[in-house]
Amino acid sequence: MNIYVGNMAYSMTEDELRDLFSNYGTVSSARLVTDRDTGRAKGFGFVEMADANEANAAIEAINGTKQGGRELVVNEARPREERPRREGGFGGGNRGFGGGRRF
Repeated sequence: MNIYVGNMAYSMTEDELRDLFSNYGTVSSARLVTDRDTGRAKGFGFVEMADANEANAAIEAINGTKQGGRELVVNEARPREERPRREGGFGGGNRGFGGGRRF
């Protein structure tokens, strides 16, 4: 089961996240989401536990508890919604630099 963990202290590490959940069962993985540009934690992450009963026990026990001065939000992760791709660059297509007729 994939578990969402939000409102985490930015200083929390993946090892601390894993340790917190391992009190309730076997943790398959623990991952913090980081900013792609800075590499800093964004304050949320995901924990994967193979046993649904252990995962539910962890959610019940940890949700709403304070860690690092912040009250954690813990629940079953929802599937990621597909978002439309953003067109990058400088306006893309025929817009932007140049565009229009040249004389």
